[in-house]
Amino acid sequence: MQNQKKAYLLALVAILFWSTMSSAFKISLRFIEFDQLLFWSAIFGIMALTIILLSSKNINLKKQFTLRNIKKSAIMGFFNPFLYYIVLLKAYSLLEAQVAGILNYTWPIVLVILSVPLLKQKIPIYSFVALFVSFIGIIVIGTDGAPLDMEFNEPWGIFLALLSSIFWAIYWILNLKDKKRKSEEKIFLNLLIGFFYVALYLIITGVKISPPSWQSIAGSAYIGLFELSITFVIWLNALKLSSNTAKVSNLVYLSPFVALFWINLTVGEEIHLSTIVGLVFIIAGILLQQFLSSRGRFDKSEIANETK
Repeated sequence: MQNQKKAYLLALVAILFWSTMSSAFKISLRFIEFDQLLFWSAIFGIMALTIILLSSKNINLKKQFTLRNIKKSAIMGFFNPFLYYIVLLKAYSLLEAQVAGILNYTWPIVLVILSVPLLKQKIPIYSFVALFVSFIGIIVIGTDGAPLDMEFNEPWGIFLALLSSIFWAIYWILNLKDKKRKSEEKIFLNLLIGFFYVALYLIITGVKISPPSWQSIAGSAYIGLFELSITFVIWLNALKLSSNTAKVSNLVYLSPFVALFWINLTVGEEIHLSTIVGLVFIIAGILLQQFLSSRGRFDKSEIANETK
């Protein structure tokens, strides 16, 4: 029981940090371009994970750099952090934080769809009902509460936000298939290799890395520590301590609701009714999918165990 209480506490701490990320992204983007923000954030994330892993008695950092591990992380790191955050941060630069953040939470929906070609699973008919419920939420948010008009505000930004959820879902399926490595090891090597992808992207696109302002450094440090590194370790420890990972995992759906509070408080955005309604539909669809899955016909419990 004591371990379960610790698990809930750690999970809530992780959720608290994750709930601030939409605000952190949006505020940081006032001072630095999206691609350079990822570059500096990755540096801070790598530094934090290096310290954490070096201080761990259960992980030998030197043994992670095998050819097999590097090959796996070269693929996983391409999707996350590189593609996922490049696309997501660009979406944040185009959209309101509340819109980009909520649309990004559609990745569990995408995960169900991608599980067909990538995990060779079948989607039962009832899953389409859950997907449709979440899809209504996407339309409500994308059209700013006028779904019948089907006129999307900033369609390119909405497309990128939804595309980021596809990249995250692909990454997570790859993560599920890589069962031999510890999660902390994968996160570190994925981030390290992903950083080189980001650096290569900046070189190819001709972006000059200029000395960042103190606001840019502060934002990058916060994102690097509490989005890319430390919070994942906290979350993994919560799952390890929990006797029922499903109960802890479901707490993550509190994050987008808390995020709206932070967005209003720190970014200054007025939270639209359409955002709240759309979010309720999206989360309702995801939870409906999980509920129906738990009845034994389409088990996705493994996916929920380590989710963000």
